[in-house]
Amino acid sequence: MNIKAPNPAALGLAGFALTTWLLSMINAGWFSGDSMGMVLAVAFAYGGTAQALAGLMEIPRGNTFGATAFLSYGAFWWSLALFVLFLHGTVPAAFVGWYLFLWGVFTLYMWVATWRAPRALQLVFLSLWVTFFVLAASEWTGLVWLHHAGGYLGLLTALLAFYLSAAEIINETHGRTVLPVGTVAQEIDVTVTVTEGLRSA
Repeated sequence: MNIKAPNPAALGLAGFALTTWLLSMINAGWFSGDSMGMVLAVAFAYGGTAQALAGLMEIPRGNTFGATAFLSYGAFWWSLALFVLFLHGTVPAAFVGWYLFLWGVFTLYMWVATWRAPRALQLVFLSLWVTFFVLAASEWTGLVWLHHAGGYLGLLTALLAFYLSAAEIINETHGRTVLPVGTVAQEIDVTVTVTEGLRSA
């Protein structure tokens, strides 16, 4: 009996997008830090755990990129939530800046790996590494407007990730391209999924 393996990209992208949106609303200044409790709950349950599960599901599919991305960003949400809960206020802002900067470095080379993947995925990683660098700069400089700018960039990143998650689910269930994700070359089928596109890169 031939059982088709599920594509975990939609789950991983949704977990990332929803958690990023909630945190970015605070970073953009829409809500105060008093709202962080909800972000932490979602970071543990969805952004952290569900996204990590998506990464584990990518391993038997042979998708190195998907496994690395979802497991890493799942770990990011866990580390951030643990930091806010137990260590916030004990670590210098400059060191927090390095934490964000290094996540930006990781995201930058992951973005390079998407150059032969669908355009929508490229845009997610492009906006994400810029977001990390801007937030790092805000920690290093203490400039509030930079922090807010990082929040708005995070909102953009979340929207792009939501779109790609929706495209993965809707295109697969309809069996055709309802939400286009873009391709690098004309000869690449626009219905290719994120994971298939990355494996063929």
